[in-house]
Amino acid sequence: MIVDFEYLMSSLVPKKPPDEGGSGTSVLTRTKTRTQRPNLYRVLLLNDDFTPMEFVIHVLQQFFNKDLSDATQIMLHVHQNGVGECGVFTYEIAETKVTLVMDFARKHQHPLQCVMEKK
Repeated sequence: MIVDFEYLMSSLVPKKPPDEGGSGTSVLTRTKTRTQRPNLYRVLLLNDDFTPMEFVIHVLQQFFNKDLSDATQIMLHVHQNGVGECGVFTYEIAETKVTLVMDFARKHQHPLQCVMEKK
């Protein structure tokens, strides 16, 4: 249920009688708020010459829920083109995924780079 508080409050304010200089009427205004869709961000993997392809596939499966076929296609795209998109997310989710991937790669001593950019 949506309550228009401005309308509700204006109906509670007593109106001036005509003999006190008021006309006995008031103007009611309603404001409508619109929700805005959040900005989306692309999470990208960058190619390097040292991270094993199997590790990249594992990262795509573990952090981006890709099946083996999709993960392999993305990995090959990264390998051939230098960059590949893992997914599109809101800012907080994209930032979290980038951090998780980077920490996981460092933990396993791989120089894999993961970045995000506004779509």
